Amino acid sequence: MYKDPAESAALIKGILERLTFSLNTAKVIICPPFTSLAVASSLLKETTIGLGAQNMSEHDEGAYTGEISGRMLLAAGCRYVIVGHSERRQYYGETDAAVSRKAAKAHELGLVPIICVGETLAEREAGSTNNVVSRQITAVLEGLTADQVGKSIIAYEPVWAIGTGKTATPDEAQEVHALIRHLIEMTSGRDAAEKVVLQYGGSVKPENAETLLGQPDIDGALVGGACLKADSFVQIIRSGV
Repeated sequence: MYKDPAESAALIKGILERLTFSLNTAKVIICPPFTSLAVASSLLKETTIGLGAQNMSEHDEGAYTGEISGRMLLAAGCRYVIVGHSERRQYYGETDAAVSRKAAKAHELGLVPIICVGETLAEREAGSTNNVVSRQITAVLEGLTADQVGKSIIAYEPVWAIGTGKTATPDEAQEVHALIRHLIEMTSGRDAAEKVVLQYGGSVKPENAETLLGQPDIDGALVGGACLKADSFVQIIRSGV
């Protein structure tokens, strides 16, 4: 919950000015607050950068005051949407089942869901990381076809590493990503496991991005605080091209 429309415009312009290198096959997606989607869509229209939202309703329309539907996001220019972010789960009570329904609705409408999973510090210290992530992934996979899984983005974000300055080591992150890809292969098939994009999120910054992105099962990064400044975000992008 950062950046009003004017601040978002300034940030996006700063990012575009600094993207002086080829992105090759890398894909950059910007997910501003709802109130900044219009200005972001306008600024990104002639670029290869994708636009996404930070959340969506599982419903198309109705008496759900304060909610934003996927159809509204499409009309605003979005092609991506984050679902199940740890803060949505932690502060707003989103369950695995709700995240599964949102991911399915996103695919139904033609949006690419960025599906977030991850464990808390207490769960990691209890040795439950694999159990928690497996439960969250399984719940989502049950609601999607193999083709939809392959077209999804799944972000592993250890809750204890978000905004804390702590980061999972490359080996720790790789271990969980490998688990996720294995679960997808077992449930949805090898083709889906190879096509799905797996991101790491949790205090990703210029200093650690290259090492994290160099892991075999980490395809990208879900960047938080470091994306609020154009310089640091573009440095991370450069690490992934």
